[in-house]
Amino acid sequence: MNLGLTAEQEAVRDLARDFTDREIRPHAAEWDRAESVDRAIVKKLGSVGFLGLTIPEEYGGSGGDHLSYVLVTEELGRGDSAVRGIVSVSLGLVGKSIAAWGSEEQKRQWLPRLTSGEALGCFGLTEPGTGSDAANLTTRAVRDGDEWVIDGAKMFITNGTWADVVLLFARTSDAPGHKGVSAFLVPTDAAGLTRREIHGKLGLRGQATAELVLEGVRVPDSAMVAPEGKGFSVAMSALAKGRMSVAAGCVGIAQAALDAAVGYAGEREQFGAPIAGKQLVQELISDIAVDVDAARLLTWRVADLIDRGLPFATESSKAKLFASEAAVRSANNALQVFGGYGYIDEYPVGKLLRDARVMTLYEGTSQIHKLLIGRALTGVSAF
Repeated sequence: MNLGLTAEQEAVRDLARDFTDREIRPHAAEWDRAESVDRAIVKKLGSVGFLGLTIPEEYGGSGGDHLSYVLVTEELGRGDSAVRGIVSVSLGLVGKSIAAWGSEEQKRQWLPRLTSGEALGCFGLTEPGTGSDAANLTTRAVRDGDEWVIDGAKMFITNGTWADVVLLFARTSDAPGHKGVSAFLVPTDAAGLTRREIHGKLGLRGQATAELVLEGVRVPDSAMVAPEGKGFSVAMSALAKGRMSVAAGCVGIAQAALDAAVGYAGEREQFGAPIAGKQLVQELISDIAVDVDAARLLTWRVADLIDRGLPFATESSKAKLFASEAAVRSANNALQVFGGYGYIDEYPVGKLLRDARVMTLYEGTSQIHKLLIGRALTGVSAF
């Protein structure tokens, strides 16, 4: 793996860094307090091409490789994880799945709108009773002529109240486990689909996270993505790449924690000198720095493997596991550097810690990823 960036990748990172510093960071605290990101950010993300990365230009995408995508999501995560999540889900989970699995009609219908920011997508997999056990979801789609009638509920859906389309997973047969699951593209204005935004979250407060309820929602046969019964394969392939995106966002959180800790330590004086000169403060900062670099390298490796067409699922689990835990450690260490001031939202590190905490839970808990890695190494499934 070449650890150097090409001139084009450097330009993409510089663009993302400038965009983040100009359009996101100045508003992050305000959006967090209001529990709502300004929706105008979506069109801005589309206009600079961030919602079309890796999508072919013929479908409105901006092309590029997966390392460029990682560089952008890292910078967005440095600014505000709530904004990073908009891109990770609408592009990373929905757009890329349509590009990989969708029919030509589906690609033409949805990708130009998703990549431009005219429309957003959400990923309807998690249910109130099935988080880690996604293969046993209970939402059901029943054939009625040339249509499917869908009933069920989805929970903790990022972009849920903003999205124009749901990549929805439902059981279409009584085949056991994942074998009976199919995927559908369901417009959110479909009759029978209701959405309720979830407020009072610990972190990612600016993100539109929702519960979706489907009661007799009808979609045509043409809404099915991939053959019937292949929905779980669609979901797992999306999540394997999506975990790379979450890892990159976690690198951004850790980098923001490092920047904040170094800056504050140089300004804050105790005992007549800046606390940056205190050995134990330097220990906290050095621990953050090592976590940032290690998480970044693990994440870049996943992008490199994808771009070279090599297997990457286990490496993606490793990156997501390490980076999410590292983000929590880094934010917590930064808060310690800030002392009491880190505990109030006038300073950024409290928000970083709150946002980091959920990263160990979604797109596979840390415990699930340990099982996936262990199974890959031993060939034995653990329970």
